[in-house]
Amino acid sequence: MIRLGEKQTLTVVKKVDFGVYLAEEGKPEKRVLLPAKQVPEGTELADEVAVFLYKDSKDRMIATIHEPKLKMGDVAPLTVVSVQQIGAFLDWGLEKDLFLPYKEQIGKVQTGDTVLVRLYIDKSSRLCASMKELYDMLDTDSPYQRGDVVQGRVYEFSNNFGAFVAVDDRYSALIPHHEDHSFLRIGQQIEARVAGVKPDGKIDLTLRDKAYVQIDKDAQQVMEALEKYDGVLPFNDKASPEVIMQETKMSKNAFKRAVGRLYKERKIEITDSNIRKI
Repeated sequence: MIRLGEKQTLTVVKKVDFGVYLAEEGKPEKRVLLPAKQVPEGTELADEVAVFLYKDSKDRMIATIHEPKLKMGDVAPLTVVSVQQIGAFLDWGLEKDLFLPYKEQIGKVQTGDTVLVRLYIDKSSRLCASMKELYDMLDTDSPYQRGDVVQGRVYEFSNNFGAFVAVDDRYSALIPHHEDHSFLRIGQQIEARVAGVKPDGKIDLTLRDKAYVQIDKDAQQVMEALEKYDGVLPFNDKASPEVIMQETKMSKNAFKRAVGRLYKERKIEITDSNIRKI
């Protein structure tokens, strides 16, 4: 079966001035054109050629010997080359850019952005890109371990879970919701540290330094928050995680550690309702 969006080996069944027609062996009636400029020199009838199948600007199935940056079943980062009201067009290494419909975008993309996408066939039997439903397509067999520093690309946000990241544009990872990620955006490349690897192989990431380094930064952040409130924070370390995150961009545990450090250093005092700078 000739499969759109995939690379496969087909047989030359007819030669014409403008190229050769390819088909599966034994099924010459279902054929596709490989343009003359891409036909390997010396190609003859019955020869096999490895090609990728897509649709040209006139929506005709066509073959190419070129390797696209994205094939069916894969996930890959592609760059936005233009944006229109109905969607965007991505560079995927072929003569015709790949269409990313507006409804398949997560957040508004702009020209020059690089976003992680998958390939799908729409209702009109055309190849299109989608930024959605990538989670289950990412690998879970990374070589990374706790403490490793990795590179990743943000591809989705969840209020319940956090920021989803594809490490090396390939491995499934997450920055948990209790860690501040409000400054991140879709498509952004980040450097993070592996906080842990789950039994299923998925990675937990943190943007924070190791505890003994981070606590100094967190303590300074609490002092800056105190300055913003004229020396009196209108809550203490028993406040809800949501309040602490909103006001300090820190998790409750990190906030409590930082407050504990400042209290031991006699820089603050903690009351039943607030924290005061001494």
